[in-house]
Amino acid sequence: MSALNYKHLHYFWMVAKSGGVSRAGERLHLTPQTVSGQISYFEDVLGYKLFDRVGHRLELTESGRVVFEYADKIFSIGEELQEIISQPTEGRAPSFRVGVSDAVPKSIAYRLLEPAVRLKSPPFILCQEGKLSTLLAELAILNQDIVIADSPIPQNLGIRGFSHLLGESPIAFFASRKLAGKLKGKFPFCMDGAPMLLPGKDAAVRKHMVRWFEKQSVRPQSVGEFDDGALLKAFGKDGVGIFAAPRVIAAEVCQQYGVVEIGQTSEVVEQFFAISVERRLTHPAVKAIISVARRELFVGLE
Repeated sequence: MSALNYKHLHYFWMVAKSGGVSRAGERLHLTPQTVSGQISYFEDVLGYKLFDRVGHRLELTESGRVVFEYADKIFSIGEELQEIISQPTEGRAPSFRVGVSDAVPKSIAYRLLEPAVRLKSPPFILCQEGKLSTLLAELAILNQDIVIADSPIPQNLGIRGFSHLLGESPIAFFASRKLAGKLKGKFPFCMDGAPMLLPGKDAAVRKHMVRWFEKQSVRPQSVGEFDDGALLKAFGKDGVGIFAAPRVIAAEVCQQYGVVEIGQTSEVVEQFFAISVERRLTHPAVKAIISVARRELFVGLE
């Protein structure tokens, strides 16, 4: 295949986003025939179909969905760049690019990032949430200033960087009032056989929880696992199962989700890290985050 033609890729992206050739043509200021012809040519160059026609609609093929995923990243970043360069540079706050692993509770992420906006000259925060491996790949090519995660850099990724411990918190267990009322016995044995919502396999705390259950001879019934902590808590709020969260945000969890704490253990600890490509952190926002995290949010590091 010849070098990728970004004009054709852009036409394809516009058709996929607009939901049809006619609407894409209006946004591109081209006739539907021109857009359709360009898409057909692009498919010929690629050697496979990007769309299937279903009635009067165009639907992405499996290959089309893969191409669209990459095209969406490329042109979304391009639109973001266009917006930035269209603004006057004089007086504009410097950017602070931070990735947040989806295993980190959003309330923890906010409380970690909040000191950056309280600086005398606060930066413009560009926050990206996602899988740790994806965020670390972005960090490696300097597309992030730091990554906030629940674990240090995994050794198997082969990415050069430094993991700075922000703090740690024992975990607590929560349940809706109705579910808590059905539990029998003392904690933690009241969780034996009870429905449990587990964090996804990428969450560092999960394996520690499972080992602790085994040590306590407690066998909760797993009814679901979630990469997104907010979604996990939403299910917990509705009484689907018991769930765990860092004890440092216990009061906030109870208030926000209307649940009650049924017990806690210091034998399972959730840690939080700021990962950077620098051993010595110099960015003012990063220094503020680490200082406040260790002095106010978490206890025992300073």
